[in-house]
Amino acid sequence: MPEGDTVWLTARKLNDALAGRVLTLFDLRVPRFATTDLTGREVLDVTPRGKHLLARIGGGFTLHSHLRMDGSWRVFAAGERWRGGPGHQIRAVLGNSEHTAVGYRLPVLELLRTQDEERVVGHLGPDLLGPDWDPGTAVRNLLADSDRPLGEALLDQRNLAGIGNVYKSELAFLARATPWLPVGELSSGVPERLVATAHRLLEANKNHFDRRTTPGERRAEQRLFVYGRAGRPCLRCGTLIRKAGLDERVTYWCPGCQSGPVGTTAAIN
Repeated sequence: MPEGDTVWLTARKLNDALAGRVLTLFDLRVPRFATTDLTGREVLDVTPRGKHLLARIGGGFTLHSHLRMDGSWRVFAAGERWRGGPGHQIRAVLGNSEHTAVGYRLPVLELLRTQDEERVVGHLGPDLLGPDWDPGTAVRNLLADSDRPLGEALLDQRNLAGIGNVYKSELAFLARATPWLPVGELSSGVPERLVATAHRLLEANKNHFDRRTTPGERRAEQRLFVYGRAGRPCLRCGTLIRKAGLDERVTYWCPGCQSGPVGTTAAIN
């Protein structure tokens, strides 16, 4: 699942290529919207909201997409060959005289009225990279269910929007708590520091998510504290990093640095 910084940078690239320009190509390759044609209309902006992308188009339309695990948007110069997957994986094409944006494998793609955007993003908590960021509300949301495991609470986009599996594991490490520790058992002041750290890390990484780092180190082998490092020594204490779960839901932690119970994890996105 893409992190909020990935979605933020994707939105910026789409906005740079499309905003303020008139559509000369508009093709949604999903049955429900296959006959819709918005060519001749101007793209007003492309805005991220948590892990959602909102492309607003003149006439009161919004194209809403979500990348989930495999989706991506690619931007090409007009006339450039598209590279991002086979043609049957293309779900959307938006083009103007200078650029073409192609959406591959988008599991969520819908056209709605801009006035109805709250229907698809209104449930989200404060956006870590958005103008609505409110750390106090984020802390209260996280602590609303004191028995909930920390990892689940961080991934629940209704609490705060933008954290994915990478930051979940990294933030739990930085809080020195396992992802299965109930949030109500976090020491005093830790939830506030955790939320502040989440905001700082996403802000620091939003322009280069492909080289995302939490320790601040840019060497490939030391960019992250625990995520993807199972079986390797902890950068702090040397204990071997462990993991639990399957596929995209793998959770990583350091038994030496993090206190709390260990178990399986379920995520809400």
